[in-house]
Amino acid sequence: RAGGQKLGTRTGKEKAEETKVALRNIRRDVNDDIKALEKSKEITEDDSKRAMEDVQKVTDKFIQKADEVLAQKEKDIMEV
Repeated sequence: RAGGQKLGTRTGKEKAEETKVALRNIRRDVNDDIKALEKSKEITEDDSKRAMEDVQKVTDKFIQKADEVLAQKEKDIMEV
């Protein structure tokens, strides 16, 4: 039974890390789009910085949520 708990926890950690990597990749892609808009003069430098800060806040929020879900899953697995 303990082996199954460790396997479940490890799998959960792997999934959480995959989620975080995916979120960071999305952030990078969106920031690249924002930079392209700034470079083409479609948005100002201030708008670009503000948008990237907003993207970072959303990214942080979802990474925190992934950590919270993982912590709850680990807790649930250990209680079994």
